[in-house]
Formats: sequence, C-alpha cells, structure tokens
Amino acid sequence: MEMLYDRDADVNLIKGKKVAVIGYGSQGHAHLLNLRDSGVSDICVGLRAGSASAAKAEAEGIAVKTIAEASAWADVVMILTPDELQKDIYNADIAENIREGGTLMFAHGLAIHFGLIQARPDLDVSMVAPKGPGHTVRGEYAKGGGVPCLVAVAQDASGSARDLAMSYACGVGGGRSGIIETTFRDECETDLFGEQAVLCGGVVELIKAGYETLTEAGYPAEMAYFECLHEVKLIVDLIYEGGISNMNYSISNTAEFGEYVSGPRVVTSETKAEMKKILEDIQTGKFTDRWMQGGQEEIKEFRKVNDAHPIEKVGTELRSKMPWISANQLVDQSKN
Repeated sequence: MEMLYDRDADVNLIKGKKVAVIGYGSQGHAHLLNLRDSGVSDICVGLRAGSASAAKAEAEGIAVKTIAEASAWADVVMILTPDELQKDIYNADIAENIREGGTLMFAHGLAIHFGLIQARPDLDVSMVAPKGPGHTVRGEYAKGGGVPCLVAVAQDASGSARDLAMSYACGVGGGRSGIIETTFRDECETDLFGEQAVLCGGVVELIKAGYETLTEAGYPAEMAYFECLHEVKLIVDLIYEGGISNMNYSISNTAEFGEYVSGPRVVTSETKAEMKKILEDIQTGKFTDRWMQGGQEEIKEFRKVNDAHPIEKVGTELRSKMPWISANQLVDQSKN
C-alpha cells in the first residue's frame, strides 16, 4: 500500500467547507480542534439537547447546534457518535436534513458496511479513520505531528469524494504521518478483529490471566501488577518504535529466549483457530448483530465484572504513588 501525505492532497479543500461533527467524545473533540487549528473556520458540533458535552465544546470556542440544525447547515457531516447510536441518530436527525449533494463521513466503517445506515444516493459517503484514540489524535497534532489515517469512499455522487476525504484527513493531522487508502469493508473487519483478538480482548485477558497465575501462586499483588500490566507499555513502546526485532534487541537475552520457548505455549494453534472463528463472526455480521441487538445491556454486566477485578484495585493504589503517570495522562475526562 502507498503511504500518502499532505503533498498528495489539496489541503485547502476542507477549508472552504462548512463542517459539522456529530458528537464531542474522544474522536469528536480531536477532529474539531485539529480542523480548527488547521484553518477550517466554519465548524460546529452537533449534540442532542441538554448534552453535557455542550459546555466543554463552548469552552473551546466551538459552536454548538442540535444534530438536525448542524446537519442542515453543513456541507460535510462527520458522524463520531458511538456505533450503536449512529443508525437512530441518522434516521431521526440527519437523513432528512443533510443538504442535497452533501458529504456524509465516518471514522469507522461499521454502520455503512453492515447496512445500518442507507445513505441517500445524492450524497458522497466517505471515511477518515485515524489509527489511534481521539486523545492521541489531538495530542500528536498539538505536538506538531499526527496520527496515520485510513481513507475510503463508499459512495461518490460528486466525483470528488476522495479528494475531500484526503483534505479532511490532512486537516486532522493524518497527512503529517501518513494516509492509506482502503475500503469500508477492509477497515471495518480488520479494526474489529484487531480490537477483539489482540489489542483489547487479547491483551486484557492475557494481563488478567498472568496476574491471577502469580497471585494464586502466592506472589504479592504488587509484583504481579508490575510484571503483567505496568511493563506492557515499556514493551509495546519498543515494538511501536521499531517492530518486534527492536524490542528483542532492547531486552535481555534471557527475556528473548523465554519469548521464543514460552510464547507459543500461551498462544497456541488452538488460540489461532479461535481467532479465525472470531474473524468469521465479524465477517458474517454475527458480532454486529449481537452488539446491536442487546449488546448495550450485556456490556453493563461485563463492565461490573471487569471493574471488580483485583488488578484494578492494586493498580489504582500503585498509580497513586507514581505521580509522573497522571502528569502525562492521555485522557482528561473534564475536557472530552
């Protein structure tokens, strides 16, 4: 795949558009503030009446409108609300209000790829998906960099959907670090799989299982926390910087040897077989159906169990004694 940059796009296209971002959460605040700082002057956030996020947006000088008002006002409507809310929001407030020939954008392909939203044929439908959480999208931009973005076009009514999507990606900082063109299908299915099997599901379960193995064997909870959770960041940073070989270069020979002989005992052929089943559930829509048809209730119970895990208590206590962590925090819930 070719990596594209600011030089490969007309970064001024998005500056001539009225842009409404629906939602002011992790991604919403980052897109709006980055677009503003990139010179996009006509921007607003669309929020439901009474949203607690309105005061946060106004504090940053962002105009606040209802979702219907924002959709009617804008040339570009970027939907950045949670996946499970997008269908209802689109049908209730966007579908009949977005202007003819307008652009409907997403940062994730789920709603379009699985047919939850059926966009009018006169609309351009595109995606700009930063490959990182919104707090990182904003933080890297503020430091002069950016987070790589994926760009895709599902519907090109105007003939220029790609050009505008590329310009938007540059506006949020993607052109500084790299933009890759893809499809809604490939972005959606690989993103869901990566989250479930590796980045969130896989890593979290591995951490908890390691912690439990050590504490059940009688080792102090604090030691188990450091060895199975705290140091994950140190290892991931080395891999992020230069791949697995860079990590192996930086750790001890003992640790590297242990990786080779013990890693395959944890992640086995059975694990990979289960990963293939997870991917099949994603591809067939089975996961999306479960999430949309009752998953909102299931997740509440999952959260209770997760929050009650002993590793959360010992982690809170240990982090309170390491002030440098909070001094460099990525997430500030008072702002977004």
